[in-house]
Amino acid sequence: MGIASNIHPLWYFTVFRDPPVHGYKNGGMLLYHSDFRTTLSFNNMNLNILTDKRILLGITGGIAAYKSAELVRRLREQGAQVRVVMTSAATEFITPLTLQVVSGQRVHTELLDSEAEAAMGHIELARWAEVILIAPATADFLAKLAYGHANDLLSTICLATVAPIIVAPAMNRQMWQAKSTQANYMRLQNWGIHCLGPAAGLQACGETGVGRMLEPMELVNGLINLFKPGPLAGVKVLITAGPTREDIDPVRFISNRSSGKMGYAVAVAAQAAGAAVTLVSGPVSLTAPVGVPVISVYNAQDMFEAVMAQVDEMDIFIAAAAVADYRPVQLATHKLKKQESQLQLMLERTPDILAAVAALPQPPFTVGFAAETNNLLDYARDKLQRKKLDMIATNQVGITGLGFDSDENALSVCWVDGSVELPRNSKLSLAYQLIEIITQRYQRRAKF
Repeated sequence: MGIASNIHPLWYFTVFRDPPVHGYKNGGMLLYHSDFRTTLSFNNMNLNILTDKRILLGITGGIAAYKSAELVRRLREQGAQVRVVMTSAATEFITPLTLQVVSGQRVHTELLDSEAEAAMGHIELARWAEVILIAPATADFLAKLAYGHANDLLSTICLATVAPIIVAPAMNRQMWQAKSTQANYMRLQNWGIHCLGPAAGLQACGETGVGRMLEPMELVNGLINLFKPGPLAGVKVLITAGPTREDIDPVRFISNRSSGKMGYAVAVAAQAAGAAVTLVSGPVSLTAPVGVPVISVYNAQDMFEAVMAQVDEMDIFIAAAAVADYRPVQLATHKLKKQESQLQLMLERTPDILAAVAALPQPPFTVGFAAETNNLLDYARDKLQRKKLDMIATNQVGITGLGFDSDENALSVCWVDGSVELPRNSKLSLAYQLIEIITQRYQRRAKF
């Protein structure tokens, strides 16, 4: 199936994909998580978005380094100024001389370089760069970035720069799927580091799967789009995440197994799409996404009040929090003692935040979440219609490795006249796909 979307007045991007959802145009960048082919159709080749842009290309030690020479050439074709920094391992795959010839600039490999200005080449290069692209970015280098290591020139530049950093992961599929790699990937995304790829396909090791570096022109297009506003630029998005806690006494409370990971991933994806994001979060053990204001709440009433105080200014509301449905009618002032063989608690309903937002005279585009153990689509469509939502995303819980307190999930997304299945993937990858769908539906509604 072919899908065309305009990403510049002079050209458009077409994706041929099977099965349906594999990638996301994130904040103008193209993120790929499976195997699909792209074609670019240009009505005018005189594109100068990268003209005179100062791009520092970092090359780390992976087999995909052989593509770096073409990447440099393609960037220079777009008018960019390119300087190359290589790790020691990268020089085992492609020579600095090759990169020097195609870039027209000296290639930098050493942290302690006596020929650099004041012997501080890392500071000079960090200040020079308008954007840093690391391609390929190995699993080892992602870990370095995630934990602030600075034991070579490239990692030191990344710590010393204020320029945006983009990584193009490239590694074996098992290395990409490893929990440590996925945790580092999420950590970097939360810090505002952009990721392009990886793609899926045949790998140098002979295996097939996700982990291939994007092709040079795909990376160039990602850079071009970085300098353009995202599809949600100027749009205000309010997101709820995490659980709520309803106190029984000073020691005990009623809650659920939500970790907040899905809601935080949605916040990252919405921000990457250019939105101004506000996050209302229940008690979680997560780091707030860089640049996203977080309103911390404890119980359902707190979250209700925080949402209603913000929502009038919002264009989109995404209710990803797992809000407790009931709370004790009376809070015990002292710890309840074990005296009887049974204890009865009288509970009452908590405020229905999602329904309250959808019932406003001029509600934002409202997206609900539902965690179900069975009959996902039936319950989702009932909730969609009963609460008059624009969209709902539902996932099945009770499956090992999916949903609550997991790094992976699978979503069924429904709206009045359609639906789409987002198969099992990392929560961050699903968040990008979900924001793409929300963007499309929101923009469609805005036209009417």
